[in-house]
Amino acid sequence: MPDALLPSQFSDLEPYAQKWCLATEGERYAARLSTPMSEMQAFYDAIVPRAEAAIAYCDGFALDKLPQDALNLLHLLYSMVMVSFPVEAWGQARIPDTGAAYLDLVIEPTP
Repeated sequence: MPDALLPSQFSDLEPYAQKWCLATEGERYAARLSTPMSEMQAFYDAIVPRAEAAIAYCDGFALDKLPQDALNLLHLLYSMVMVSFPVEAWGQARIPDTGAAYLDLVIEPTP
């Protein structure tokens, strides 16, 4: 796949890469809020069984020397974490009973 964002071993996750390979927590949170639960569930169901292998793949590189496809895979894993609570616990994108409350992350770790 010439336009692939992910390593070839993870081509099965490529349909989710364009939407969920997001570099910042803010982008991932915005994607979570704008995505229907059915789409989050589909993404979650696809990536969770592959998460251990994806982590092992990323562990094969120094964190500050990840090739772009591995960095995209790492971002995909971060997005898995972002959708895990809505899928596993809440059944909705927003945290229940929080009203208009929100938290802006000023500094976040990289990559």
